[in-house]
Order: sequence, then C-alpha cells, then structure tokens
Amino acid sequence: MNKRFLTIALVCGLLFTGIGIFVGNRHTEAKAPQDGAVQKLMGLSLTDSQGTVQKISQWQGKILLVNFWATWCAPCVQEMPELSALQTELSKNNVQLLGLGIDSPSNIKEFATKYGISYPLFSAGMEGTELSRQMGNQAGGLPFTLLIAADGSIAKTYLGRLKMDELRADISKLTGAR
Repeated sequence: MNKRFLTIALVCGLLFTGIGIFVGNRHTEAKAPQDGAVQKLMGLSLTDSQGTVQKISQWQGKILLVNFWATWCAPCVQEMPELSALQTELSKNNVQLLGLGIDSPSNIKEFATKYGISYPLFSAGMEGTELSRQMGNQAGGLPFTLLIAADGSIAKTYLGRLKMDELRADISKLTGAR
C-alpha cells in the first residue's frame, strides 16, 4: 500500500509539474507592446542613481536597450556586469543602455555605487512595473528587456536573463555592424 501511494503521488507530482511548466511558459511570453508605450517611456523624467532627474527623451534617436530590473532579482544582478561591458563596447555604435529599477532610489544608488555600472540606472518604482506591462511584459517577470530601434519601434523584447550572443546579433541587425 505504501509503494502504491508513493507511485501515485510521484505520477501526480510529475503531471502537475509538467502542467505548471507548460502554463508558466505560456504566460511568461512577452506580448506585443501597447500603442504609445515607447512614447510614454520617452515622456518620462526619472531619478538616476546619483539623484538627478533626467528626461528619457535625451536618448531619442539612438538604439536603446531598456532593461527593467531590481536589486533583489538574482538573474538581473547576474547579467549586469555583462550589460555594463556591452554598453562600453557599443556606445560608439549609437547604442544606449538604460536600467529602469523596480526598486527604491536608495537601493539603486547603493547598488550603482557598489558595482560601478557603466550605464544610467533609474528608479522607476512600482510605476516601472506597469510600464513594463505596457511594453509587453504581461507576466510582470524580471529581468525584462526591450531593444528599441532608432526610429522608436520595438525591435525585440526579452523576458528573463539575457543570452548575450543573441542580444549582440539582434543589435548588429540594427546597427549594421558585424
């Protein structure tokens, strides 16, 4: 009887795990952004990690990589050194990275100071969560990254930790660089 119970429990566990993975993956795919989402982003003025309010529109006309992240998000923190190196590498190609933190200004300032990130980090707070949803992040997961072409169109969205080779290839398509 004990073996039969364990077998049934194991089969049920595997079945529900499979269903959970299927449903979870289906619901975490990025959706098409709402009309006007990029314009809303460009209309924002956010406080950076130094406490200075900056208009996002100052980077309009550049290829933008907008990364929604948080200090408490392990995959977000893991990809930041790679993103920082990517910003240094691609700044000459009219590419600008922007980090929109779903976190408090004090946490973002402390993080930026500790890790020396080479691109602007902003405090977007909980409003950043809503903006990321409007940009296609229906699951609300982090990290969530957008590749925005120089003309303001969204070229691609990424949910979860970035695959840097894929990202570089996508950016190369926009810059024409190889």
